[in-house]
Amino acid sequence: MSIATKRGDKGETGLAGGIRISKADVRVEAYGTIDELNSVLGFARSICSNPEIAGWSLEIQRTLFRVGSALATPPESPKKQPQISDEDVALLTERVYALEAKPGLLSDWSIPGAHTGAAAFDVARTVCRRAERAAVRLQENGSEVHANVLAYINRLSDLLWLFGRVLELEAGVDSHLRDDAHGGPRWSRAW
Repeated sequence: MSIATKRGDKGETGLAGGIRISKADVRVEAYGTIDELNSVLGFARSICSNPEIAGWSLEIQRTLFRVGSALATPPESPKKQPQISDEDVALLTERVYALEAKPGLLSDWSIPGAHTGAAAFDVARTVCRRAERAAVRLQENGSEVHANVLAYINRLSDLLWLFGRVLELEAGVDSHLRDDAHGGPRWSRAW
C-alpha cells in the first residue's frame, strides 16, 4: 500500500470514521496546526540541551497525537473521539508551577532569539497559540470541541514559553525586553 492514495487530489481529505471534507475546512486547519506544532516541538526537542525538558517534550508530542485525533474526529463519526483527560491538563499545570518557581527565571517579556534552543521553543509556542485559535474557530463554527482539548493547548503554550526561559537561564542568556534604555511595564506571561 502506498502513501500516495490519490484520494486527496481534488482537495478533500478523510476524517476519522471515513467522512470526507475539504482540506480547507476549519476542522482540518485545527488538527493540521496541531500536526505542525508536533513537528516544530520535535525540532525544539532535537536541539534541547536540557534532558528533563526534552523528555517532557517527547511526552507532550505523544499527547498531541491524541489532541489532533480528537479534533479530527467529528461527533457524527462512527469512531470514538480520543479524550484529553483532566490528568493530562493537570500534568502540564504542575510543570508550569514547578518551572515558574525556579529562582532567577525571567519576570519580563522576552525577545526570542537570544538562545537557539529557547528560540525553537518560542516558535513552538507561537504555533501552539495558532492551534488554539484554530480550535476555538472550530468550536465557534458549531463543532463540539472538548473543554480539555482547549485547556491542554492553552496550558501547553504557557509551558513552552517557560521551557525557553529555563534554557536561557541555564545558558546565562538575558532575553529581557525591558532594560534601562527600554522602559515599560514588566510582564512574564506567554501571551
